[in-house]
Amino acid sequence: MHNISLNMPAMAQSFNPEELFTRRCIWVNGPVIVGAGPSGLAVAACLKEQTVPFILLERANCIASLWQNRTYDRLKLHLPNFFCQLPNFPFPLDFPEYPTKFQLIKYLESYASYFNITPQFNETVQSAKYDETFGLWRVKTIRKSHSGNSCNEFEYICRWLVVATGENAEKVVPEFEGLEEFDGHIMHACDYKSGLSYDGQKVLVVGCGNSGMEVSLDLCNHHARPLMVVHVLPREVFGSSIFELAIKLMKHFPLKVVDKILLILACLILGNVEKHGLKRSSEEPLELKNGAGKTPVLDIGALKKIRSDKIKVVPAIKKFTTGKVELVDDRVLQIDSVILATGYRSNVPSWLKENELFSNDGIPRNPFPNGWKGSGGLYAVGFTRKGLSGASLDAISVSHDIAKSWKEETKQKKKAVASHHRRCMSHF
Repeated sequence: MHNISLNMPAMAQSFNPEELFTRRCIWVNGPVIVGAGPSGLAVAACLKEQTVPFILLERANCIASLWQNRTYDRLKLHLPNFFCQLPNFPFPLDFPEYPTKFQLIKYLESYASYFNITPQFNETVQSAKYDETFGLWRVKTIRKSHSGNSCNEFEYICRWLVVATGENAEKVVPEFEGLEEFDGHIMHACDYKSGLSYDGQKVLVVGCGNSGMEVSLDLCNHHARPLMVVHVLPREVFGSSIFELAIKLMKHFPLKVVDKILLILACLILGNVEKHGLKRSSEEPLELKNGAGKTPVLDIGALKKIRSDKIKVVPAIKKFTTGKVELVDDRVLQIDSVILATGYRSNVPSWLKENELFSNDGIPRNPFPNGWKGSGGLYAVGFTRKGLSGASLDAISVSHDIAKSWKEETKQKKKAVASHHRRCMSHF
């Protein structure tokens, strides 16, 4: 799959001599893809179809590590599977409209197997920097051994670099006054699996998105106390997903009008949610999604539990103390555990030495659909804030662009070699 050469005399002068003895240098005849989640797999599959070689690096020990290692068991796709399938590989016909996390993992593993994608696992990118002198990327990594007892350093030299680490690479843990004094169990939602171990506990769920709502639903029989300051939309309207309806409406109406229509439908179907403590944001749902990348909460049953008071909604947190939390309305609640459903962020700024394509928060500066290409052979996939459908569209654009350049450069190299060969023959 990879065309790799270790003989690089022409490049040696650009390296730190000390690194030559500690870091193995590898020339990649094609792009390096960072991240083997759905975005990285989609790019790899599209490049396979274009017969372009590549290397796919993944810091975890499996594909789609976010889905496999950092999601709760009850999680399902919030959008119909038609909007979530990767390029050239539809979901199985026997899958439900909203697949479970385990079904999605099975689908992604089948995807990798079908396209014969073999990532280099347990390899973490330390830095990636563009060498302007040679017009090449230098990607430095650390690879763990299978036993995990040793590490090796590598440096990949490539013409193209695809960043596919996504918007949710690192968990966000906000600072709360007194949290270090709280003596109960504290966990981020990425480590939460199910409510079985919380039976009988009073659990404060801190978060204002779909994760917070779903974790609260999973804990509702164990006195969860979620904090939610969000839009809540029905998942389906008249038998169709709210997302599908929004797409159809945006073909005929501007975004602000579609937002108003969705909110009217939400009020008709869900009723007045503010009397249950669910405060609306000042921004409209689609406007919030497009601007800040925050997905409106889709109700999958939690609202019924809130109405019946099995899930209690509380205002914002003032501070934590031993075994207690004080709220901004001065109420003090005794709690046993805290689950932080406080979201994720991109980790791109920590390793990519570049400031044109990506902003300081690790998201492309240009919004979808124009944020997939930078300068010097740099690409981004999976930062669209449009879910898997946006990642698939980016993957197709990126693979076609790389394949075009790769084939042109390969053709030029072949011509140069042939010309050199003819000169040698005529000389003799």
